[in-house]
Amino acid sequence: MQDAELLVALAGIAGVFVGFGALISTTRGGVSEGFELVYIRGIMSWGLVVIVAALVPVVISRYGIAGHELWLLSSLVFLLLVCFMSVVSSRTSEHNALLAAQWRASRMRFARFAVPPLLLEVSLLIALVLVVLGPVTDFEPALYITAVVLLLFEDALYLAQLVYSQGPPTA
Repeated sequence: MQDAELLVALAGIAGVFVGFGALISTTRGGVSEGFELVYIRGIMSWGLVVIVAALVPVVISRYGIAGHELWLLSSLVFLLLVCFMSVVSSRTSEHNALLAAQWRASRMRFARFAVPPLLLEVSLLIALVLVVLGPVTDFEPALYITAVVLLLFEDALYLAQLVYSQGPPTA
């Protein structure tokens, strides 16, 4: 598979994000705000999904599976991971409280924090569904890699939101 090196590199980048999330969570001495916990969980969860999604086609291709079957199986695993992680994160009280607080504070603030990740997720879902349905088989590797990169961007967005949400250091 010609894209193996790129996918392994993307998994490595996601691993760095997971490492940053772990480092932030352990050096903070406890989470002071509920939204911080949501962002840290998001960084960790989506980073792990990117790692798995990036490595799945590399592993499957080692079994001699190629072409549409490779990208179909990989996309199905990726879709299952995204759905599972979305359900898990939406069931946490901190996540729901953050969304409710942002909505109450201002619809514009809610849009600023919720719309970019939502657009990234919808775009990656469209890319994966196109692979699963198979109408553009020549572009399946590109669509799959695009979906992985979009989720990596979403993970970076969570990391940026966490960093920029921090106030000045306390004495």
